[in-house]
Amino acid sequence: MCALRPAISTRAAVCLIMAEFEPLKPSNTGWLIADVVPETYAFGWSRMDVDPALLALLADPQWQPYVVFPGEFAEPARVATELLPEASDAAPGRRPLFILLDGTWSEARKIFRKSPYLDGYPVLSLLPEQLSRYRLRRSWHEHHFCTSEVAALCLALAGDLHAAQTLEAYLDVFSDRYLRAKQSVAPDADDEVHRHLSLLAQGGDRGLDSIESPVEPIRR
Repeated sequence: MCALRPAISTRAAVCLIMAEFEPLKPSNTGWLIADVVPETYAFGWSRMDVDPALLALLADPQWQPYVVFPGEFAEPARVATELLPEASDAAPGRRPLFILLDGTWSEARKIFRKSPYLDGYPVLSLLPEQLSRYRLRRSWHEHHFCTSEVAALCLALAGDLHAAQTLEAYLDVFSDRYLRAKQSVAPDADDEVHRHLSLLAQGGDRGLDSIESPVEPIRR
């Protein structure tokens, strides 16, 4: 898939905080975000040690960090369901930085509970109607979505609709190729998912009006 990487300019950035073995899993989708969104940062999580580069990123005044996590697990005062207004005192002209906890559901909860350096930032809680709009696969738990699905929703919320559409199309191609590889079946580079990704990657903003996509802008 290396030749299919569609880097898209975005206003928002993504910060992945990854559980210990998550980067080694062939099914991990965090690297898909890094392929699409140029300003993607990734850090391994440790309960005892915090990467100084992560702390420096969070403290950079150009960013307004959001910890993306279900609001029911956070103090109500921290929970937000939309981005802070740029004109507010909390986010004066800052660009969104979405912090995604990349791991299993139990690992993500552990990272959320045991990372005190994240406590001062808003918790962006995605609404049920937003989640259902982006659901590509069913799960036993309503919060179980792959990392790139959540990132696509966040990008759309920030107004980076083209990047959100492209990331979902890229995930579709990855999923198709992943399943075909498990069955020892060669990919079809001319099927619907590949053509859709190609249109988004090459058409830019000019081609969005003619491209159908499951991703829709989030109304604030």
